[in-house]
Amino acid sequence: MLGLGTLARKAFGTPNDRKVKATRPLVAKINALEPEFKALSDDGIKQKTAEFKERIARGESLDDLLPEAFANCREGARRALGLRAFDTQLLGGIFLHQGNIAEMKTGEGKTLVATFPAYLNALAGRGVHIVTVNDYLAKRDADWMGKVFAHLGLTTGVVYPFQPDEEKRGAYEADITYATNNELGFDYLRDNMKSELSEMVQRDHFFASVDEVDSILVDEARTPLIISGPSQDRSELYNAVDLLIPEVQEEHFKLDEKMRTVTFTEEGNEFIEGRLLEVGLLPEGQSLYDPESTTIVHHVTQALRAHKLFHKDKDYIVRDGEVMLIDEFTGRMMKGRRLSEGLHQAIEAKERVAIQPENVTLASVTFQNYFRLYDKLAGMTGTALTEAEEFAEIYKLGVVEVPTNRPVARKDEHDQVYRTAREKYEGIVKAIAAAHENGQPILVGTTSIEKSEFLSDMLKKAGIGHNVLNARQHEQEAKIVADAGKFGAVTIATNMAGRGTDIQLGGNVEMKVM
Repeated sequence: MLGLGTLARKAFGTPNDRKVKATRPLVAKINALEPEFKALSDDGIKQKTAEFKERIARGESLDDLLPEAFANCREGARRALGLRAFDTQLLGGIFLHQGNIAEMKTGEGKTLVATFPAYLNALAGRGVHIVTVNDYLAKRDADWMGKVFAHLGLTTGVVYPFQPDEEKRGAYEADITYATNNELGFDYLRDNMKSELSEMVQRDHFFASVDEVDSILVDEARTPLIISGPSQDRSELYNAVDLLIPEVQEEHFKLDEKMRTVTFTEEGNEFIEGRLLEVGLLPEGQSLYDPESTTIVHHVTQALRAHKLFHKDKDYIVRDGEVMLIDEFTGRMMKGRRLSEGLHQAIEAKERVAIQPENVTLASVTFQNYFRLYDKLAGMTGTALTEAEEFAEIYKLGVVEVPTNRPVARKDEHDQVYRTAREKYEGIVKAIAAAHENGQPILVGTTSIEKSEFLSDMLKKAGIGHNVLNARQHEQEAKIVADAGKFGAVTIATNMAGRGTDIQLGGNVEMKVM
């Protein structure tokens, strides 16, 4: 016997089906307007934008204008890029405008979809932010989709790191601004530290459309963005303490790699206290347990962490006499980012490079709190349903699965579960070898650089040629991922690397000529 839920789904469709069905009449309206907008001249399309702005000023809502605005945007994109949006792309645009997360399969054209709600909401004159995962994609999309907005009579800006304030202010003044989540957050913090309103670069938090929304609003949501300033210079103390750490034996500390913590044992405390007294870093008669010893205890602990938890060429690299952190998820160098509470200085002492002054936190915000500032938030990704509960609870965002334009030909196989990691990796190598023999291009996603390199060693032993993408540069990253579709190509990358880059069978020709 069928349950009530199953019967209801059979009779009325799933809640998702009902949302899609309810939005179809809007798509039909947009399609009915197509001949009218096709007949307009290029100037006529721009005049429509001016007309829409006037109607909003007179009190019409954005929802009232949606069919006409979407029809105008579709025609603008067709003329600027030669791309006519499919009905499913219009559906995705409508759901974004309504403040939802649109889950769209890979290859369904999310970059173009974002232009529709961006155009409609930009008509309100308060600025729209389109958020993406790296600076390369922000610049690429602003340049590419900027042609559509220019055809419609709107301006496009792009925000990137180390951009002069005047240029940055201009980018935020544009109707549509492309930026990464990091840069938006840091600009917000910098604005809050300005002494005059006229010096601020961001003007409003009206509407944001977030690409790869699961990565930005869930995976990195609680990552705090911190702006810090220098405090007193203690480089001599860091160097002096660092010389003692190599003498510490295994029985002197406890290491928990999973929790990323390292602490001295009782024996270790006695040993380090004795050495500190010998070298004069701890005054005679003073113990590490005395309140006056707080500073030296802190330095010793951070030096121990620097030596036992942070490894060169894995957690950081030394370049041009500077310790640069590596993002554990993406493998990208994080220029300008420093560890807090003296840990970065402890690593600099360990690597014998110039020690920068310690920093104190001046301003801090998490992505979760930053994106909740917007009046309206929307997002796109290929994988959102798994995190639907979190989106609803934290951001009050619904998730809608947008149907594909054509039936999916790709086979989405079930997960395979192995007893041990070794068996799993052997299974992966076996699957790669079988596909490689047939000339099928393969992209292997891993959760960390460490796993990428481990898999790479196994492939070398198996004699399979491959590319390992450690994502040091966004441009390089995108080009390697674009080539992942070549005949027989094997590419290993972290899951975050090259997100948003089109992989085409035979290789991406456009990326080659760019």
